[in-house]
Amino acid sequence: MISAIPEQIGILACPGAAGFAAKLTADLEEVTQRKFRRKVGYLAQKYGVSPEEIIRRINLTMDLRPTTADLNLPVDQFRTSSFRVPVQFTRFANGEYKAEILTSIRNMDIYIVQDVENHYPIPLNRGDEEIFELSVNDHFFCLLVTIDAALQAGAKRITAVLPTYPYARQHKKQGREALTAARLGQFLEFAGVERIITLDIHSKEIENTFNRLRLEDLHGSYQILRALSTIVDLQSPDLVIISPDTGSIVRNKFYANTLSKSLGMLYKERDYSYASKDAKHNNITNVRLLGAVEGKTVFMADDMLGTGGTMLRAMSALKSMGAERIICAASLPLFSGGAIEAYDEAYRDGLFFRFIGTNAVYHDQNLLGREWYVSTDISYLFARAIYRLHADRSVSSLLDNKKIIQSMLEKSKKTSSKEASKPTDGSKAIP
Repeated sequence: MISAIPEQIGILACPGAAGFAAKLTADLEEVTQRKFRRKVGYLAQKYGVSPEEIIRRINLTMDLRPTTADLNLPVDQFRTSSFRVPVQFTRFANGEYKAEILTSIRNMDIYIVQDVENHYPIPLNRGDEEIFELSVNDHFFCLLVTIDAALQAGAKRITAVLPTYPYARQHKKQGREALTAARLGQFLEFAGVERIITLDIHSKEIENTFNRLRLEDLHGSYQILRALSTIVDLQSPDLVIISPDTGSIVRNKFYANTLSKSLGMLYKERDYSYASKDAKHNNITNVRLLGAVEGKTVFMADDMLGTGGTMLRAMSALKSMGAERIICAASLPLFSGGAIEAYDEAYRDGLFFRFIGTNAVYHDQNLLGREWYVSTDISYLFARAIYRLHADRSVSSLLDNKKIIQSMLEKSKKTSSKEASKPTDGSKAIP
């Protein structure tokens, strides 16, 4: 915290990521202040001086820098930092975009946040009455012009924060198809991005196509399990983990191993003579189960939910096989097309109990207000990653969060044991 000066961090929000960036910035400021105060206390104890003296010396070091702009700041108080960098976006009549950064960012560590899957109306052009619903391609080009604006303004290093990696499902080809997931990463690398921070990328092999660009793939498993723990007892013997398809087996195997639960899998047969259109009209012809779900509470997880047809078909199959309750989760809940309405109908029909999604993709109350939807916040995870990367510290514990999950489960076990030891008839418990 002392070697990495906090005001050298800048958070730029592209049009689609204003809400997520605001939450991320607040979390980053909270992390920075907490880490700073903790380190000041440790150094004061180590060197036998007061915390106030440590803060005075740190402020003196910062004021001696040639880049210090305001010398009127207090010398004996902790100086809070605001990481948000104001930027203005313009959309011209022909569809072109322009990004204008409204303050100096020279020699700063810049993190550009963009939610490419935000398809809600967004105000542009100085915040006037013009609002636009942007596509993935629009959002991606907004990201490109923002990157270039940051480079032209003298940014020291640029990191693209993409909770949803664009075109991630086009990571392999059969026949004459494009490898668009790889190409977009190469575009960003050529544009000057040194690092990408994303969440549960669809395929880790995408990283193999980069030359120097680094990919930090965060995982939302802890946040999802924390939300799941409020819905069902994670220690229950009736809880089983089912992978909705073969592509999600590794993800659900992680949950099964972590929770020490049995793992099953659904295998789907498809008719590839026609393509899936939406949640109801898909090309799945038959579903087979490897495992047992009769009378069980089923948890299914996937990285991304588009139209939701695969998950809906899995719910229907598991219900017909005797599953008691079904809880689903997706790190990237896109809910494309008419997915929300389709899940409304499935919920009314009793096909599932709850669906857990993260705020990596922006949604309004049209989804967040649904009884069946549970939203979990992952902005703090991104804030911790940014803090560590800026300070040149390891992010291994954030990429592999087994320890923090195990700690949560241990606390859950202790709580369950205490509850079990409480008397139910008003008498005193036996020690």
